[in-house]
Amino acid sequence: MPSNSTSAEFPHGKRLRLGRNSEPRRAYLITTVTYRRMPVFGDFRLGRALVTCMRHHHDCGQVVSLAFVIMPDHLHWLLQLGSDATLPALMRSFKGYSAKRINELRADGAKQLWQAGYHDHAVRREADIRRLARYVVANPLRAGLARNMADYPLWDAIWF
Repeated sequence: MPSNSTSAEFPHGKRLRLGRNSEPRRAYLITTVTYRRMPVFGDFRLGRALVTCMRHHHDCGQVVSLAFVIMPDHLHWLLQLGSDATLPALMRSFKGYSAKRINELRADGAKQLWQAGYHDHAVRREADIRRLARYVVANPLRAGLARNMADYPLWDAIWF
């Protein structure tokens, strides 16, 4: 979907989520993209602010953060929902909270941080979690942003 599209241009988009629900304590791989794919997190300071926002949601018990990588224009986050959390509520809370904090720090004065929506993949098998974590943290290598993970500062995983 183009970044400047409206929901009126894609009237069936909401149907993609029909019949889908989130399950407390299930692991999910979330991908969310910055507005118009602006490379906001190319600024290390803003990337660290996003880590702080993720930590806030972890500390509040909404999620257990398993692995993440912050790319210049998007976030991959492997997480386990808390016992009372739903994915839509988590993402609304996270995007709102992080946009407020990060927009206060941005030098460009932009008001919108995230594109609408996000992609989610429910982890079906426990055995897939570590494979997905390796996939997530290797994104900077595949994108050519680093030659090894020690050179890329905006990632973490509970196993590494």
